[in-house]
Amino acid sequence: MKGVLTIALLVVSNIFMTCAWYGHLKLKEFKWFEAWPLIAVILFSWGIALFEYMFQVPANRIGFRENGGPFSLLQLKVIQEVITLVVFTVFSLVVFKNETFRWNHLVGFAFLVLAVYFIFRK
Repeated sequence: MKGVLTIALLVVSNIFMTCAWYGHLKLKEFKWFEAWPLIAVILFSWGIALFEYMFQVPANRIGFRENGGPFSLLQLKVIQEVITLVVFTVFSLVVFKNETFRWNHLVGFAFLVLAVYFIFRK
């Protein structure tokens, strides 16, 4: 159960992270946002990133083996990276319609899945 909860929290965390890191690139299409100075955009993104941390920190605490969770530190990191790439890919294809997903991206992701396999191998 802790493993599923950890992964679910990481997914939610990464949705907020992706919105904080890349969402402002799409918001520039709105006139009201276009005029914001860089510092305002940074503060706006930090506000979104606060929610990322509200899910990321508990995910790592719950999932970490030394806190009673099922994952080692390396396993947590690899899970987080794979989730980040999946969330980012979906986000970029849905929000940024001009992005394309090509065969080389698929091959790269397959190697990342292999990385997960090898990290979890005993």
